[in-house]
Amino acid sequence: MSFQCHPKGKRQATSPNLVANRNDAANTLPASLAADEIAHPRIDWAHSSVADLFGQTDSNNPSATPTIAEILTPVALDQTYSYLVPEGMTVRPGSIVIVPLGPRKVIGAVWSVGGTSSVPAKKLRPIELVFSIAPLSDTLRELLDWVARYTLTPRGMMLRMVLRSPEALEPEAPVTGVIRDGDAPERMTDARRRVLATMEDGMAWTRTGLAASAGVSPGVVDGLVAAGTLKLVDLPPGRPLHRPDPDFNPRELTDAQGEAARQLKAAVANGFSVTLLEGVTGAGKTDVYMEAVAETLRKGRQALVLVPEIALTRDFLERFSGRFGANPGEWHSDVNPKQRARLWRGVTTGDVRVVVGARSALFLPFADLGLIVVDEEHDTAYKQEERATYNARDMAVVRGHMEKIPVVLASATPSLETRANVDRGRYTRIHLPFRATGASLPELALIDMRRAGPDKGRFLAPGLMRAVEATVGKGEQALLFLNRRGYAPLTLCRSCGHRFQCRNCSTWLVDHRFRGTLSCHHCGFTMPRPESCPECGTVDSLVACGPGVERIADEVQTLLPGKRTVVLSSDMTGGVQQLRRELAAIAEGDADIIIGTQLVAKGHTFPKLTLVGVVDADLGLAHGDPRAAERTFQLLVQVTGRAGRIGGEGLSPGLGILQTYAPEHPVMAALVSRDPERFYETELAERRAARMPPFGRLAGIIVSATDRHAAEDHARALARAAPRDPVIEVLGPADAPLALVRGRHRLRLLVHGDRDSDLSSYCRAWLDAAPKATGSVQVLVDIDPQSFM
Repeated sequence: MSFQCHPKGKRQATSPNLVANRNDAANTLPASLAADEIAHPRIDWAHSSVADLFGQTDSNNPSATPTIAEILTPVALDQTYSYLVPEGMTVRPGSIVIVPLGPRKVIGAVWSVGGTSSVPAKKLRPIELVFSIAPLSDTLRELLDWVARYTLTPRGMMLRMVLRSPEALEPEAPVTGVIRDGDAPERMTDARRRVLATMEDGMAWTRTGLAASAGVSPGVVDGLVAAGTLKLVDLPPGRPLHRPDPDFNPRELTDAQGEAARQLKAAVANGFSVTLLEGVTGAGKTDVYMEAVAETLRKGRQALVLVPEIALTRDFLERFSGRFGANPGEWHSDVNPKQRARLWRGVTTGDVRVVVGARSALFLPFADLGLIVVDEEHDTAYKQEERATYNARDMAVVRGHMEKIPVVLASATPSLETRANVDRGRYTRIHLPFRATGASLPELALIDMRRAGPDKGRFLAPGLMRAVEATVGKGEQALLFLNRRGYAPLTLCRSCGHRFQCRNCSTWLVDHRFRGTLSCHHCGFTMPRPESCPECGTVDSLVACGPGVERIADEVQTLLPGKRTVVLSSDMTGGVQQLRRELAAIAEGDADIIIGTQLVAKGHTFPKLTLVGVVDADLGLAHGDPRAAERTFQLLVQVTGRAGRIGGEGLSPGLGILQTYAPEHPVMAALVSRDPERFYETELAERRAARMPPFGRLAGIIVSATDRHAAEDHARALARAAPRDPVIEVLGPADAPLALVRGRHRLRLLVHGDRDSDLSSYCRAWLDAAPKATGSVQVLVDIDPQSFM
C-alpha cells in the first residue's frame, strides 16, 4: 500500500483500499506548492500495528456509529484526511496524533471531529496514538488557516512550523542520579571521602556532576554505588525553570519613558491594540516595553518578544535577566534540539512565561499568551521567503487580534506601512524623541566623493580617515560600515577580461581573501581562489574589483598600522558564538576600529564608540527596488545611531560621516537635517502617487525551471490566463533581477492592485484556472513582497 505524489498536488492511491479520504480545503493551491516539490523530513514511528494497540471497532460493536476525525499533517498539502477514531480513544480538535500516511507513520493534528466521510468507515485507517500533551488551541489553528489562505501556503506547511520539535511531544527521559543510602564502605580512600563530603547536604546529584564537584573520576561514584553507600535514582530532566519576577529590579525611567511605560501597561489590560513605540536610537525603548512584559507577568500571562537577528538575543538576555532575575526562554536556530523541545513543552504548559525568539517563535503553542512585542519591526529579517512566505510583523498583528491581546511594534525607523497605519488611526503611536542617557544624537556630515574622494585604488576618503585617526587617538572607537561581505564583489582577469561568475546563479563570485575562496552568496558554491586565469592561463592577472569589509580592513591597516581592528560579518568563522564574543569584546573596549556589515547596525551599544563612517551610503539606492529609499534611510539611521549612545564626561559627541556620490538625494538631505518626518512625508507622498504600498498592494509570482524555455513558456501561459479586473493589473513576465539561482531560470510577474484589493483571492483563482506546472517548473507566490530580486 503506497501513495504517489503528483505535480498537481493530489495524492492518488495505488491500491483500491483507501488509506485516508482527502478533504480539500475551501481553496486549492497552485501546482508549485505540490508535495513532491518541497522537501520535508520524514518522521517514521516504530509502533506496532493498530490492531495490537486498539480493538477493532466494527467487530467489537458493529452497531456503533464510528467517529471520524479530520487530520492535518505537516507536509506540503492543503487538505485534511479522514481517519477513524478507535473505540476508547479520546481526541478533540487540536489533539496531536500519529497516523498512517501511505507506508509511513507521521505526526498530525486533529482539525475537526465528528464529521462524515464519503469513504465507508471500514475503509478508513484508525488514528494510532494520541500524545498526552495539550491540544493546539482553537486560536492557533485559526491563525494557521488564516495565514495559509492569505499567503497561499499549504496548511500542512503552516502546521509544520508549529510542530518543528517532534521530540517535545513525549516527556523527556529522566536523568539518572545518586543519593546517600547507606553507611560508608569499609575501604575508604581520599577520593571516596571527597565524594561523601560533597554529599553532606543530603541532596541528590547526577553521577557526572558529583564526580566533577568532588574532583574524582566517575568510577569512584560507581564504586560507592556498588558498595551500597549510594543509590541510583531518577531525577527530573533539565534545569528547574526560574520564573521571571516582574518586581525584581525595576529600572529607573526618564519622565518620557515612564509615561510611555504607563500607556503600554494600560494596553495590557484592554484587549487587542497595536502600539508603535517609536524612539530615536538610544531612547531606551527596550526598558519601556519590558514594563509591559512585567505587567503581563503580574496578570499571570505569557509574553513573546520577537527579535530580527540571533546576534541580538544575547544583549536582550542580559538586560532581561537584570530586570527580572531570570532568563526568558530562547527560540531560534542556534538553540539545540533538546533545549527547543524543553521550551516547546514549557510553552504549552505555561511554565515558560516569556519567550524571546526569531520569527518562527510566533507560531509556538502558548498556553495563555498575553502580549506580543516585535522589536526592530521594520527589519526585513521578519519576512520569510521560502516555503511559507509570511511577514512575522504582520502576522503578529493578526495573532494579537485573534488572541485579543496587545501588540507592541518598536523601532527607531518604523516601516512606511506602520507609519501609514498610525496616520489612519489603526495604530497608536508613542514617541520618545530623546536618548535616555541624555546624550545628544550624532551630528551627520556628508563627504561628496566626486570632489573629496579617496586616492586611486583606495575607498576611504582622506576626510574620513582623519576623523578615524583623531577618534582612536583619544582612546575612543570608530566604526566603518559597508554592507558588503568578503574582500571584493567581483574578480576579473586583466589580461583577457574573464569574470568569475557562479556556475549556478547569474551573480559574480565574491572574493573572500581571509578564506582564500571565491563564493556565491546565493547558492553557496565555493571554489579556491586560483593563481592563474582559467580562461587564458595568465599567472597573477586576477584583479579584485570593488570593496568588501575585508578589503576595507586591509586599507585601514595600511593607513593606520598598529590599531586594533575587528571585522564583523555574518559569514565570519566561528558562527554566532564567535560573533557574540567579538561584540562583547568591543563593548569592553578591546578594539579601536570596527569594520562591519548590517549586523552591527542595530541593537548594539558600544560605550566608547563615538564615530561611524559609512563607506558607501549609496549602495542601497543602486537598483530599482521600490523600497530602496526606505531601506537605505532605515539602515543609515540605525548604523549612525551607534555613535555616542552613552555620552558622558571625557567622550566626544557622536559623529556620523557618510561617503556619497549623491549628496543631493532626498535620503541624504533628510539624514543630514536630522528630520525623519521630512523623509516620511516625502516618501509617503511618492508612494501614494504611484499607488505603491502602503497605498497599493503587490504580489510577486516567480516562475522557475531548470530549462529556460520551459520557464518562459509557463510564465507566458500564466500571463495569458490572468483574470481581468478593473483595479488589478498583471505586469510581465520578465527576467527576475536574479535570473538564475541554484541552477533554476527565473521569470517574474508582478500583480498590482489598490490598497483594498484582495490579491490572495485573485491569485488563487488565477492559478486554479491557469495551466498547471509540469516537469521542473515551479511557481512561487509572494503576497506583499519585501524583496524584488
